Amino acid sequence: MAYDLSGMLVIGISSRALFDLEHENTIYDTEGVAAYSDYQRQHENDPLLPGTAFPLVKALLKLNTLIPDRRLVEVVVISRNSPDTGLRAFNAIETHKLDISRAAFTGGESINAYLKAFKIDLFLSRDKSDVQAAIDGGVAAAQLYTAPSNYIAPEDQIRIAFDGDAVLFSSESEKIFADKGLDAFTKHEQRHRHKAMKEGPFAKLLFALAEIQKQFTPETCPVRIAIVTARNSPAHKRVIHTLRTWKVNVDEAFFLGGLPKAEVLHAFGAHMFFDDQEGHVQMASVRVPSGRVPYQGGSLSGKPRTGKLVAAKIK
Repeated sequence: MAYDLSGMLVIGISSRALFDLEHENTIYDTEGVAAYSDYQRQHENDPLLPGTAFPLVKALLKLNTLIPDRRLVEVVVISRNSPDTGLRAFNAIETHKLDISRAAFTGGESINAYLKAFKIDLFLSRDKSDVQAAIDGGVAAAQLYTAPSNYIAPEDQIRIAFDGDAVLFSSESEKIFADKGLDAFTKHEQRHRHKAMKEGPFAKLLFALAEIQKQFTPETCPVRIAIVTARNSPAHKRVIHTLRTWKVNVDEAFFLGGLPKAEVLHAFGAHMFFDDQEGHVQMASVRVPSGRVPYQGGSLSGKPRTGKLVAAKIK
């Protein structure tokens, strides 16, 4: 019988985002593919420690135990590893008792086409070029940063935090701020306060999480969503009206007006925070697991960033 992923939240994840493979990645960078492959085969039965996305993935998979005969989430490992070197990831999945049975190991080839083939709603990776390709292909994706080793996310609830502009919402307003400054941004948002913003790269993920929330009562809901944004009054009004137009209720919102986000995210207990600004993600990642959402085309202006793209690594 055919298995249908429609109606589920489908997460695609690289093996290096799920597990701590930084030592192995260094071998790849410094010694090459052959040394990396040999090391993975020699250590394929050695346990792997959790990576940045591990707590989020574990918590999301737990949702499948809450409603009898109903899977809400599917997780697929999508990796540039070869099938041979990818065996170590599946051994670790078995060791950690994660309910993951599907994978795509592309042997160094681009993973981009397979994201839509597996109907991926969110792709998480440590590799910048893979994440950029996913975003450019219309798939929500984030480049994960190293997470704090001593951080423990809440066990009774999944908590996901989003920045607003260029993440949940389109980058239109942020581009005005970047090009013309704060005064022009404030005037634009005040003028359009009753006009909903266009959907950003993570809007569909927000909708999917909201649908999961509807399967539970407010008192028993295992998913909690927050917006943590640099906007403040009066620019906050457009956020509220946009969410009303989208018929989405978030549980918490923090309008920080440029204050640092890290402490608020730690207090919220985020399993993951998504932001488009590298500086915000760097500071937040010291406190909570965090991922950067790149702009489509590589920059806010739509022009590629300077510098050459490095060859994609086996991930």
